[in-house]
Amino acid sequence: MISVHLKKLRKRAEIDPEEERAIRDAVAETRRLPSDTVAIRAGEELHVSMLLLDGWMARSKDLQTGERQITELHVAGDFADLHSFTLKELDHDVMTLSECTVAIVPHERLRVLTERYPNVARTYWFSTNIDAAIHREMALSLGQRSALSRMAHLFCELYLRLDVVGRASKDGYDFPLTQRELSECLGLTVVHANRTLQELRRRKLVEFEKGRLTILDRRGLEGVAEFDPTYLYLRKRAI
Repeated sequence: MISVHLKKLRKRAEIDPEEERAIRDAVAETRRLPSDTVAIRAGEELHVSMLLLDGWMARSKDLQTGERQITELHVAGDFADLHSFTLKELDHDVMTLSECTVAIVPHERLRVLTERYPNVARTYWFSTNIDAAIHREMALSLGQRSALSRMAHLFCELYLRLDVVGRASKDGYDFPLTQRELSECLGLTVVHANRTLQELRRRKLVEFEKGRLTILDRRGLEGVAEFDPTYLYLRKRAI
């Protein structure tokens, strides 16, 4: 199942057969995690990183009053916490939004992998830079985009990220988030998020039913979002 991760890496960089074997060998085990579970708690000491092979995960932060902000979504092929390799603890939780399969990669194996294979080290560094770019785009959405634009933007981004790893079809993708979780991604109340989704439906841009998002008019959705995918760095380049 680690092939989904390799597919994501190869979208942006060259990975040769020896490097692929080394990446595969870095995995100590795979685990199944149930939905709606905190997989990593803020502040706990970490000695491994989790590579998401199937399902959806999210990074999140809570206020003392109980409100939660989802700060990034992770889909198959993503390292959910590659940054814990250097930080050794996180300032946020990592939770599952669906049933997930994860590969466990000990930090010691990551150290050996990145020291022996500089191209892999640069590729993983590049991956954390893309995570940062996604965070910046989310900050722009939360600070400046309208509710309609930020929801449309999220749907457009997820389509491309899922398409990279073969998890999107021509007209959409599975979308396991509840409306509350969607509202926590967008900084909206559940009521406001529902009204915004209904407006996208009214404009015949998307349909959402039974855990699947259908994009009826992708060009129209991108127009509402003012979507520019440059920040996802989707073309292959020398690193």
